[in-house]
Amino acid sequence: MESLPGFLLAGVALAGSPGPNTLSLAAAGAAFGARKAVGYLIGLGVGMICVMAITASGLVGLLLAVPGATPAVTIVAALYFVWLAWRIASAPPLTDQATKRQAPSFVGGFGLSLINPKGYAAMAALFSSFVLVREHVAIDVATKIGVLTLVITAVNVLWLLAGAMLTRFFRDPRTNRIINVVFAALLLGSLVLAVTAA
Repeated sequence: MESLPGFLLAGVALAGSPGPNTLSLAAAGAAFGARKAVGYLIGLGVGMICVMAITASGLVGLLLAVPGATPAVTIVAALYFVWLAWRIASAPPLTDQATKRQAPSFVGGFGLSLINPKGYAAMAALFSSFVLVREHVAIDVATKIGVLTLVITAVNVLWLLAGAMLTRFFRDPRTNRIINVVFAALLLGSLVLAVTAA
């Protein structure tokens, strides 16, 4: 476990840096409030556990080796991100129609994690660069998934609360609209960066 400090540091840096999951969480917090986005937060976390398991099993490499799979996955991811960005940008301020607003759901968060290219790239880097338990592959993978689940959960809660804090400070409908549109644009920008870096 001598690699644990480096693994933790890399995990915090990769999971906490702005990307589709973190920015969409902050945007959901700003647009809908922290409470309404809890299901989305949990969905993102469960989805990332699946991403870790898929990455550790080697399925990602096999799937992307199929001719035409990478462009198809990229298109599906891009369409979902555009739809999510539109929902965030068009969400009414919290002061208006609060009871009619439907925040992103558990299913939406789960789906976003599964199609997030940054998530797969980050997990591939972490799983291939560090060995926490030598000579026991299954225990090593389980330990990495456990540690990263805790890191990702803590980071995601902070991003959600950071977004929700913006709502408290900007109750004005016009300002809230600007915040939502900025978050939607950042989400789309993070998609472009994730796709070009993958």
